Amino acid sequence: MSDVLALPIFKQEDPSLPLDGETKHPPFQYVMCAATSPAVKLHDETLTYLNQGQSYEIRMLDNRKMGDMPEISGKLVKSIIRVVFHDRRLQHTEHQQLEGWKWNRPGDRLLDLDIPMSVGIIDTRTNPSQLNAVEFLWDPAKRTSAFIQVHCISTEFTPRKRGEKGVPFRIQVDTFKQNENEEYTDHLHSASCQIKVFKPKGADRKQKTDREKMEKRTAHEKEKYQPSYDTTILTECSPWPDTPTTYANNSPSPGPTFTSSQQSTCSVPDSNSSSPNHQGDGVLQASGEQIQPSATTQETQQWLLKNRFSSYTRLFSNFSGADLLKLTKEDLVQICGAADGIRLYNSLKSRSIRPRLTIYVCQEQPSSAALQAQQQAAGSGGENGSGTPYVYHAIYLEEMVASEVARKLALVFNIPLHQINQVYRQGPTGIHILVSDQMVQNFQDESCFLFSTVKAENNDGIHIILK
Repeated sequence: MSDVLALPIFKQEDPSLPLDGETKHPPFQYVMCAATSPAVKLHDETLTYLNQGQSYEIRMLDNRKMGDMPEISGKLVKSIIRVVFHDRRLQHTEHQQLEGWKWNRPGDRLLDLDIPMSVGIIDTRTNPSQLNAVEFLWDPAKRTSAFIQVHCISTEFTPRKRGEKGVPFRIQVDTFKQNENEEYTDHLHSASCQIKVFKPKGADRKQKTDREKMEKRTAHEKEKYQPSYDTTILTECSPWPDTPTTYANNSPSPGPTFTSSQQSTCSVPDSNSSSPNHQGDGVLQASGEQIQPSATTQETQQWLLKNRFSSYTRLFSNFSGADLLKLTKEDLVQICGAADGIRLYNSLKSRSIRPRLTIYVCQEQPSSAALQAQQQAAGSGGENGSGTPYVYHAIYLEEMVASEVARKLALVFNIPLHQINQVYRQGPTGIHILVSDQMVQNFQDESCFLFSTVKAENNDGIHIILK
């Protein structure tokens, strides 16, 4: 996702665009036939309101001067139209946001071409796994208009549905020419505009509301705002940071990828089937250990699970450690809500989650069993009979249940979990008391235990006895 974050979304941010005084002339111009809002200040980017599912024309205009780019004269070019997020906060999680939309709207696309109304477009293509992009070939020498339909509305990506307070999107057009291998990969031009999408007829009501508000302002206040234009001119920007798809000999195209090239598929692993939960400590060994920027997506999933963020493993399924660490506190609160967002932010900043219970356990050697009473009487419980100190292991319990004790003992002391039949605690006069959930809940924090194993009576398993 780092490529997405570096994307300049405003014209003045694009380092590749000409400075004042330079005479670079864009080869193409894209004009969307939808009016801009009158409630936009002079130096801000235009904002255009669209109705969900309504067809809007984008005119593809050849803007070359005489003699410019003779290599594309008489040839087709390829354009990819995308609907993407305007806010950088949502660019961080764009893949996950669109996956959530797909789950809620099965079978729908975020962006479609209205092919019967379009003019001059050739070989249109969409990919079922890339719901936000369409692509086609066109001849710059001929009249070309692509009619698009945006099916996602701005409030579908906000934590609370608040009407016009929905998030803004961008319509972006990237155009490519053929390379020496007749593949459309050589970038020619990119431009985009800011939009908001409303339920049917909502854009018309919003435009009317903005116009009425402006009419009530004084003449001096009106001077601070742009006039409303009948059409929206897409302004130049950097190309979307993806490897363009290949049009070669009419072979099937894999479709443009929406996220970075490392996320070429849209599958989200199910947290119950493919997550590393209940598979040992894996690579990140200590619960609460700080996640590293070099952590892979799988290691990041492990970290989320161990730090009690299992409900967000699907959302962050394609995040590396670096991706997660780039999110600010405000980003996390917006994505996860106030409580979990702050908790996740604290965890990422090494404010580790304290385990609910810590106990210290040492495996008793068979030869030392007979000497245990003497050691305790002599006050040398920290040494064995030969004077060598006992080595205890810290066991951190995230769940106050007996099964968690057995699982952690098996993990720390390399005992196959399926071989542990029961865990007992040695009580008065040497009796064995079954360790229950209630007993674990009454363990004192940082208690110390020696434990031994005895063979189960009727099978190949073992019992563990805590002393």
